[in-house]
Amino acid sequence: MTTYTILIILSGLVIFSYLFDLVASKTKIPSVLLLLLLGIGLRFLVDYLKIQTFNFLSILPTLGTVGLILIVFEGSLELKYEREKNKVIKTAFLSALTILLGTITIITLIIYQITHKDLYTCIANAIPFSVISSAIAIPSAAALGKQDREFVIYESSFSDILAIIIFNFAIANHSITTSAFIGLGLSTFLIILLSAIACVVLLYIMGRLVHHIKFFLIISILILVYAIGQSYHLSSLVLILSTGLFLNNADTIQNAWFRGVFIYKNLTADLSQLYQLSAESAFILRTFFFVIFGFTMNLNELNDKPVLANGFFILVTIYAMRFVFLRFFKNGTITPILYIAPRGLISILLYFNLPASLKIPEVGPSFLFLVVLGTSIIMTLGITLTESKKEEIPLI
Repeated sequence: MTTYTILIILSGLVIFSYLFDLVASKTKIPSVLLLLLLGIGLRFLVDYLKIQTFNFLSILPTLGTVGLILIVFEGSLELKYEREKNKVIKTAFLSALTILLGTITIITLIIYQITHKDLYTCIANAIPFSVISSAIAIPSAAALGKQDREFVIYESSFSDILAIIIFNFAIANHSITTSAFIGLGLSTFLIILLSAIACVVLLYIMGRLVHHIKFFLIISILILVYAIGQSYHLSSLVLILSTGLFLNNADTIQNAWFRGVFIYKNLTADLSQLYQLSAESAFILRTFFFVIFGFTMNLNELNDKPVLANGFFILVTIYAMRFVFLRFFKNGTITPILYIAPRGLISILLYFNLPASLKIPEVGPSFLFLVVLGTSIIMTLGITLTESKKEEIPLI
């Protein structure tokens, strides 16, 4: 394959992704779903033409990690903190934590019934299926009202963070002991401290940089700190979310010393450019990630009836848990938020980070693909039907 052919393919994928975003804004079909289908179509074409390709799975985790960082950072740069939002933030956190733990519990039982593996292995494999993907949820919430959109951004970001914390804890500890919880407390304290330092340092650097290239430097520092934190099993997504929130709300801090040292004239304009760069970079990475994921799927495995049946049970679990929580704890209508529980980028990343000794053949990539595809379709239908019929589920 020549250099020019590769350039044509890459630029063509970006153009298709842009067109998919336009389609998504009109039809409510998530662009991610269209990208997955494009990847599947390309796989059929490559197989038909018998074109030799390399192992794309080797670059998938890296693409997904950088994409996740940029998507969460982009979402957090949209959020302005106000005291009135405390209730939304608390509800979103409680929703993310309760639904995550409840879903992990039930999916663990489903996987145990499927495989009869030990409980520890089943829990580790259940976590990727239980987390809401901010990479899909945040873009899908763009057309919602302000309060619902902020709820989705906070909830999906908290879900990602909590899932990574639980995943790291599960992988590092084969049994629950006092020392395991002490280690969890120390790692949480370290990432909060690291986040606070990073927030202040990055804001200071932004105000002092005079070179015309500055925003890729900021993003590179964020990715570097994230990677270092993750290499020590710290939940570095906390750092990404807190940095975006801090930068976008720094100008509301009234302390005279802080404003004199850190707040500078072009801060608002710089944040606008940083947000734009993050959004466009996330768009590119999301495009390649989901096309490659669709390309690498073996659809023949989806003909297995037990896989389809078990995938159906997992989908029922996901939305049953979500319905129960939102109905009893969230004020106002729960649609279309009820349907915004997609599995995607973070689920795939967690699955590929499972140690080989913990991976279960019966719960493989095709099984994960089925759940990702199913939640995307349900989200699409749910949002579309909610908007067309204007139905509301009554609250107690």
